[in-house]
Amino acid sequence: MPGEILVVGGGLIGSSIAWRLARKGAQVTIADAGNLGGEASSAGAGMLSPGAEFDKPSVWRDLGFESLLLYPSFVEELQAETGIDTDFRMFYPDDGIVDPAALLRALHCACESRKVRIMREHVTSVEPRDYAGVVIAAGAWSGQVRVNSMTLPAVTPIKGHLIGFQMGPGALGPVRRHGETYVLQRSSGFLIAGSNEQDVGFDRTVDAAICEDIHRRASRLFAPLEHATPVKRWIGFRPRLVEGDGPRIGRVEGTNVWLAYGHYRNGILLTPVTAQRIADEIESS
Repeated sequence: MPGEILVVGGGLIGSSIAWRLARKGAQVTIADAGNLGGEASSAGAGMLSPGAEFDKPSVWRDLGFESLLLYPSFVEELQAETGIDTDFRMFYPDDGIVDPAALLRALHCACESRKVRIMREHVTSVEPRDYAGVVIAAGAWSGQVRVNSMTLPAVTPIKGHLIGFQMGPGALGPVRRHGETYVLQRSSGFLIAGSNEQDVGFDRTVDAAICEDIHRRASRLFAPLEHATPVKRWIGFRPRLVEGDGPRIGRVEGTNVWLAYGHYRNGILLTPVTAQRIADEIESS
């Protein structure tokens, strides 16, 4: 693949696309405003449960199951390259978890070893003619990037709170979930409870009352949490498209620009399928 490919966004989606492209021999640059993957990617809990997430046939459900089937080989290849354990586990055929922070570390390590250039700057506009290809994968900020004279699909940030507890490893067992409430536990013992949704823009405030509500709901699923004290409270911004159903994964017709955003609550789950589709399309273009 001759020429440089620019990936705007260094979260799970952008980094996985960059890694896949670099494995195909492409010259790749990631442009990210700050700490790579410091927003939705590192904030998510890491549930991989398309069956529980989607109870009716939809593009989301189809993508979710397709991506889940790709996960074992995806993390196996990543661990083989980096030696980093992503805490990927399957409890049932259609239900698993992964540590998104560890997955992100592994992807960044793999990108570095594949000579992907990291450009730490806030990209507000891109001229596609300067590159062999451009991928917009900046999550909730994607719609703000000006790409020549194009009007990109608008996206809105949906704020979600999570809380974390340090408990003995293996205390919980499989993920527990009821409605919008869930608890899951890392191999380290760190237990995460979530979540909520707020359409309040890029407000980074951690609301104590919302965290207490999540704590109460989570305690109904796992009684030992009732008297436990959270050791961490945080928020993340989920990128939801303003219009249309499903994420935008693919080429903008007639251009050398690809979109990979709008994954909403499912960016972690849809990382492998998004990376594969975008990288394959660019390779064949």
